[in-house]
Amino acid sequence: MDEVLSQEEIDSLLNALTTGELDTEKFKQQQQVPEVVKYDFKRPNKFSKEQLRTLYLIHDNFARMLSNYLSAYLRANIKIEIASVDQTTYEDFVVSFPSPTLITVCKIKPSEETILMVFSPGILFPIIDLVFGGPGIMPQITRELTDIEISVMRKINLKILEHLAYAWEDVANISPELDSLETNPQFSQLYSPSENCAVVTMTTEVKEYRSLITICLPYLAMEPIISKLSAQYWFAGTSGSARDEIQPQLKKTLLKAPVDLTVFLGRTTITMREFLQMKKGDVITLDNRVDEDLEMWVEQKKKFRVQPGIVGQNKGAYIKGLISLFAAAENPAEGGEDFG
Repeated sequence: MDEVLSQEEIDSLLNALTTGELDTEKFKQQQQVPEVVKYDFKRPNKFSKEQLRTLYLIHDNFARMLSNYLSAYLRANIKIEIASVDQTTYEDFVVSFPSPTLITVCKIKPSEETILMVFSPGILFPIIDLVFGGPGIMPQITRELTDIEISVMRKINLKILEHLAYAWEDVANISPELDSLETNPQFSQLYSPSENCAVVTMTTEVKEYRSLITICLPYLAMEPIISKLSAQYWFAGTSGSARDEIQPQLKKTLLKAPVDLTVFLGRTTITMREFLQMKKGDVITLDNRVDEDLEMWVEQKKKFRVQPGIVGQNKGAYIKGLISLFAAAENPAEGGEDFG
């Protein structure tokens, strides 16, 4: 609320300004100047910080899987780590391509748009050298790829895209499909220069050669699944279609889980002296009658009423029904003096 000055206070301020008693410079310095944040309307940030963090986690997992796959496939120590996830324009991303390079163009579902994966020479040529039986070294002079080398990299890229789908499966089913391999950046003008993109940069190390693998995720391609890159999606996972997708998987996993079954023939209590004097041929009298049902326990829980029998050459039990939960007692196996 603004404070209204009286006429006497106004006259006092004017007199102070006239006589120099009021330091106007000091008064200006005391005024709070709001901080101005520059914003480029030509390059709007469409990805939030939370979405970029999610992309970082996804591709950090992808980098580990890709490192393990290439190391096993090429029988060489290949180290791949995620470096950063930033957003920029498509134009700035394209002009950053090294030369020569290999650009993997692939389509993803459900948007049917394309994303790009760029292999720099420092990782590209050592991989090709390893495939052809070499030690994995860089050529002295960088050159364009031959048709045979591109064909080899096509097969490797198909496996790489499978691992990319695995890294994304907890978030969305993107199903990347290889569209083409390009070596000239001029043929990769797939989006508007001002299109906002998330750029994932991964560092690579093969022997002493260090290089980069860069993945470009245009916002237009990510738009159908952008809502799944936030924490709200994870907390809402128990509702709707997410629950319907998870339930069959959980059921399939649970059906394969092994369980322990135990049938108790009966119970009795004996002294330690009687136990120590037992010998072969002795008979222990139990509290069950011959015509009574036995108890079957499933994972230490009383569950079924059964009758003993023989199945082929093996002893078995015929399940007659469930035991009421109200009649269930504590596990008899926990008592030190009960024997069945």
